[in-house]
Amino acid sequence: VQLQASGGGLVQAGGSLRLSCAVSVYTVDVYGIGWFRQAPGKKRDAVSCISASDESIWYPDSVQGRFTFSRDIEKNMVYLEMTDLKPEDTGVYYCAIGWFTSGICTAEEFGRWGQGTLVTVSS
Repeated sequence: VQLQASGGGLVQAGGSLRLSCAVSVYTVDVYGIGWFRQAPGKKRDAVSCISASDESIWYPDSVQGRFTFSRDIEKNMVYLEMTDLKPEDTGVYYCAIGWFTSGICTAEEFGRWGQGTLVTVSS
């Protein structure tokens, strides 16, 4: 397994969760890394991505100020801290590795995906 996401669960609206992604084979300080969310019946959308070129972190407006991307280079792990969760944050969360460098982060820029972890936010 090259990427393994964990930390999902059931949480009430307004609550917090911290997702983790264990990465093997690839080093987290070399590649672009993204967190994506896929709600039932919807496409997979990025919620946080770190650039492979300048390490800037991108967030869509929907999670800006609530989600925080971080990484531990020594452990080769990446994390997604999610606060003030809303029912619309519900979905399967995936971590992925790719070549994202700038602009709007999309799934097409990532070639390796983990299995995902389910986050359910109840109202």
